[in-house]
Amino acid sequence: MPLGDDGETGALVRNETRPLLARGRDLTAPVAYQAGAGGEFRFDLMAYWRFLWKHRLIFSLSVIVALALGVTATLMTTPLYVARMTLEIERASAKVVNLQEVTPREEFGNGLEFYQTQYGLLRSRALAERVVDALDLTQSQAFLHANGLDAIKPDPKIDPARRRTSLREAVINRTAAGLSVNPVRGSRLVQLMYQSTSPALSAQLANAFADNFIAMNLERKFESSAYAREFLEKQIAQTKAKLEESERQSVAYAVQQQIVNLGENSRGSGQAAGVESLTETNLSAINAAYAAATAARIAAEQKWRQSQGAGLGVSQVLQSATVQELGKEKAKLEAEYQDNLRIYKSDYPSMTRLRAQIDELDRQIQGEAARVRQSLYGDYAAALNQEKALASKVGGLKSDVLNLRERSIHYNFLQRELDTNRTIYDALLQRYKEVGVTAGVATNNVSVVDRAQTPRAPSKPRPMINLALALLMGLAAGGVFAFVAEALDQAIRHPSEIEAKLRLPLLGSVPLLTRGVSPKEAMQDSRSPFWESYFSVRTALQFSTSQGLPHSLLVVSTRPAEGKTTTSIALAYSLARLGSRTLLVDGDLRKPSLHQVLGLDSEAGLSNILTGAKTLEEVVQEGAIANLSVVTSGPIPPTPPELLAGERLEAFCAAAEQAYDVVIFDGPPVLGFADAPLIASVTAGTIMVVEAGRTGRSQIVNTLNRLGMARAKVLGVVLTKFNARQTAYGAGYGEAYAYDYAYGRDTAASKHRAGAA
Repeated sequence: MPLGDDGETGALVRNETRPLLARGRDLTAPVAYQAGAGGEFRFDLMAYWRFLWKHRLIFSLSVIVALALGVTATLMTTPLYVARMTLEIERASAKVVNLQEVTPREEFGNGLEFYQTQYGLLRSRALAERVVDALDLTQSQAFLHANGLDAIKPDPKIDPARRRTSLREAVINRTAAGLSVNPVRGSRLVQLMYQSTSPALSAQLANAFADNFIAMNLERKFESSAYAREFLEKQIAQTKAKLEESERQSVAYAVQQQIVNLGENSRGSGQAAGVESLTETNLSAINAAYAAATAARIAAEQKWRQSQGAGLGVSQVLQSATVQELGKEKAKLEAEYQDNLRIYKSDYPSMTRLRAQIDELDRQIQGEAARVRQSLYGDYAAALNQEKALASKVGGLKSDVLNLRERSIHYNFLQRELDTNRTIYDALLQRYKEVGVTAGVATNNVSVVDRAQTPRAPSKPRPMINLALALLMGLAAGGVFAFVAEALDQAIRHPSEIEAKLRLPLLGSVPLLTRGVSPKEAMQDSRSPFWESYFSVRTALQFSTSQGLPHSLLVVSTRPAEGKTTTSIALAYSLARLGSRTLLVDGDLRKPSLHQVLGLDSEAGLSNILTGAKTLEEVVQEGAIANLSVVTSGPIPPTPPELLAGERLEAFCAAAEQAYDVVIFDGPPVLGFADAPLIASVTAGTIMVVEAGRTGRSQIVNTLNRLGMARAKVLGVVLTKFNARQTAYGAGYGEAYAYDYAYGRDTAASKHRAGAA
């Protein structure tokens, strides 16, 4: 945005109260953030682009050197080939037979330790030695040549045995160094990678490591089974001797005590626990018969007692076939008697005959019921006699059993010892058989998933990856060098750095003139970017204070040839063209140049006024345009600070402000001289001129500090000789292109730049 529009000038008014110096801020890093609404910061991508473009040579050289080193390293690196093969490692081997394993199974919580152990075995020296011995690598010319071991010349001073041992150690170390074990995360798969300079050798060694690892795993299991078998053989021999001794003692005691147990012929003579003796068997059988007899007696007694006084209501009487037949006959006769009773009287002969028949049937039924009751009593008496006989037999057998048990105490102890030894012996014998079976048929828990194939292309070097890494390293190195250069470079190059690094308002930036165009010629063309930039500076000055344009201005710079004289003349011309009565004063009493630029006489000027020899009216000269007056420096005094420190400078400034609308002093450089601070102390405002790309921040800070001690009011900074296109800042700073919008088409020499404004 050009400085002449309202938005920029408003910002200048707001920045009026900012401190002169940026304290506590990193002034070496690129300005990547700009203040937004509410004090927030927004990311400025163009600031990084300007930073990269500013140090493009450093980045380019770093990238070129890094790429050259990457290409050189890639070409000089010996090609390496990597062969890959995949193994599956189970935590427990599959069971071919349903037998318990000799080696302990790993629990789930120990799975990590188990797999870490397997990975350690794959990387072990023992496995590398197996591979070397299996492939006879110490005699393999291909392996020795691929690893550079054939180039070692044998030393005649070293014993041949020691030389062979040394060669074997070197071969084992090289073999182990080429192997990489990479577990596949979240699975039981393990990838073995072998790297060497020979593709065929890489595949061969990768497969050899897998095969020998499987063989070593099987051998370790077989060795553990062999140890178990030897241990079990010793235990079985000892247990067998104990078992034989226990059987002898048990049999001898049984013969001595006449202890006979049933089931010894079928179960063996040693199993007394749970086996009854003959007496106990008889007691058990007779006791069961006694219990049954007691139950039968109780049932018979119950039936007999129920039959007493129950008449014909006893169930046994009712269930008798004879009673049932007689009952049916009686019922028929009673029915007939009742039918005839309606016709005949009871004393009728046929009726009397029927009654006699019915009474006879009653006597027969009563006789049958008595017979049934007598039968029930007989059953009761028989059951009672049998119960008494069995009770007597049980009592006798109880005494025999108690006597046998008393004699079997020691026998039972011998039997238990015999059973224990037999159980241990059978378990050891069964385990011994299982170990023999599992040692021969147990499968391996390691299996090959994919065997290694001969690699077709080398894995190292990888040209594209190397170049990409070289590019990244070059960019990183370039970034480091660029930040170092930025930290060492204190020059102000871009308008945004004025506020960011100096915390001063930017009044405007003046573009660098094209080759062959002088500042005077550029100011004569009102369409030139050079003139438009100073027009914007003039506009910004009108809003620099609350009272508008200050009546007196001092234009200073840190060092000579920064463009302060050109700025003073341009501002004076701009104000005079607007109709303001403008007085341009050459305040540089050491090396004045204003009269040379304007083509005026410098025989009388400011030095004469300060000495009191002449007045303002006597030394003032008319400028090249209307409303412009000029006071040159006059004769160069021997001690300019003494003249400027007097009261006449303040009186001259007050008189000039009364006679003119604006008084502009073209001051001397600030550093090294006391002149500029003295003039700044009597003027209403000071303008700081900074040459882009040459004036350092520390110099500007010292200049501002000196002006601050003189209580000078610095209105802002004018950045001169700003080449937006050359520094690639124009894309982020629209002013440079806005000035050139209508002028650039008519400039034939726009491709050439001048070094001074």
